[in-house]
Amino acid sequence: MFEEPYRWVEAVGNRRHYLDEQFQQGSPVVGLSYQDGLLLLTVSRGTPKLYEIYDRIALGGMGHPADLEKLRFNLLEMAHVEGFNRSPSDVTGSRLVKYGLAPVIKQAFEEVYKAPFIVKILLAELGTKVERDGFVTIHYDGTFEETRGCAAIAATPAIQAGMMAALRKVDGRLSLAEAVTAALNAWGTGSLAQRHVESDQEDRKDSTPLPSVSSPDAQAIEAHLRESLVEKTIECAVLERNAPGSSKYRALKPEELNGLLPASLHPS
Repeated sequence: MFEEPYRWVEAVGNRRHYLDEQFQQGSPVVGLSYQDGLLLLTVSRGTPKLYEIYDRIALGGMGHPADLEKLRFNLLEMAHVEGFNRSPSDVTGSRLVKYGLAPVIKQAFEEVYKAPFIVKILLAELGTKVERDGFVTIHYDGTFEETRGCAAIAATPAIQAGMMAALRKVDGRLSLAEAVTAALNAWGTGSLAQRHVESDQEDRKDSTPLPSVSSPDAQAIEAHLRESLVEKTIECAVLERNAPGSSKYRALKPEELNGLLPASLHPS
């Protein structure tokens, strides 16, 4: 009888360890405000990770595609029901997370006899001006954090903090091309750090210290980006503040994205 709480805590701890391992191979996601809107960016092997949720709301995720798709559908349904029953202005990212997404993820995580959601989610909401742009990141246990200006999700909190440090070095008055460059640098920071963590776990006898995630080497990041783009592609979407109509979401096509990339990453 007295062992039951301990067993639950132990089971939750084992679950955290299992989930942490699932994200080691995942691709980080970056969100960033720029002068004319919001940008979401990741690099993947073809499975979409960025989606429109509602007129001014978009989602980026990492984890199992089936889990991400299920939660995306739940968000879509909730957003449209809220918009119909109330008004489109009542559909906010914060409300969707607090009353819809986070409780579902938390419940699945804590029910130790059921499978948890293998997902981390970044929700972006476009404001009427840069200062009102908002992001919410949701962890696999249902905890969430609201930020302004930028956001990121990655394999570990330490890697995510390093990406955020890189993003906070730029302001929200960037052009779209500058925002793409800043987002790619942050993605490279996170992805490179994940690779180092994985290598360290494979060879515990290697005493070489890992490079700081918060102060990455620019040349190493550029080389890592070039290597990654041999087998993977950049996925990028924007919420445009001045776009006509109610829907502000637009996925960037490859030809447009190529024109926004830094010269060092232009396809040969």
